[in-house]
Amino acid sequence: MYEDIRKNKVKTGIVVFAFLTIITLILYFLCYAFDFGEYAIVIALIFSCISTIATYYNCDKVVLASVKARPATKEEDLQLSNILEDLMIASGVSSKPRLYVVDSKQPNAFATGRDPEHAIICVTQGLLEKLNYYELEGVVAHELAHIKNYDIRLSAVISVMVGFVIMLSDMFTRVAFRSRRSNDDDNSGNAIIMIVGLVFLIISPILSQIIQLAVSRRREYLADATAISFTRNPDGLISALRKISSDAEELEYASNSNAHMYIITPFKEKRKKSSLFSTHPGIEERIEALENLK
Repeated sequence: MYEDIRKNKVKTGIVVFAFLTIITLILYFLCYAFDFGEYAIVIALIFSCISTIATYYNCDKVVLASVKARPATKEEDLQLSNILEDLMIASGVSSKPRLYVVDSKQPNAFATGRDPEHAIICVTQGLLEKLNYYELEGVVAHELAHIKNYDIRLSAVISVMVGFVIMLSDMFTRVAFRSRRSNDDDNSGNAIIMIVGLVFLIISPILSQIIQLAVSRRREYLADATAISFTRNPDGLISALRKISSDAEELEYASNSNAHMYIITPFKEKRKKSSLFSTHPGIEERIEALENLK
């Protein structure tokens, strides 16, 4: 487990550096499009550094805002609060995560934050309504395992940075087309800008998928196993996985940039089988691994 935690910290550093480089390149060409001349690379570096730092320290807030989550309260979500209290003792996690709820009928959950001291567990209203006590305990334990294993830092950084790169590439392409229309005297320069912008726009979704896979499907197996070490009850998590995977409801706020964060992919059409580009292992594969822990 400690080796996996160390690897997750290293992966986070690699991902942050990769996105810093990509953002710098996109911003450089944006500055070039606005004819900032020799100061383009300096401006690009400054903005990319600021955006990367801001993303790292605010990734949890961005993720919560994107799914329109509300803080959980003991009055409304007493069972959820009690389960987390009990699991804190079993897990050995010293800092209690904050609890949030998403107003969605699909049962699902994720954890986010830059470290265990700034961690958040977010569940859907559907999860609270459709799962029994032991199933909900298994899901919360799974998310608490992600926190303990430092999966949350990598997941949150990837989720926000992928969205930011896609936004920049889209902005870049729009600027390129406007530049072409407004300045016909430098057709060759504008053509280069448009080509580069289109390349970034095409590779951004591909890059998103590749970086998400850097999180590795193995972390889900590890979180499942760690969760069982907290609850000593594989049947609760097994039943929860089956119930969530068979649910027919849509998750309105799910996107390609945050799908990898959930305990089960929020996209129903991707739940049947695991493929090379899946963000999660197949449900039956995970259940088989949990059965072997009995």
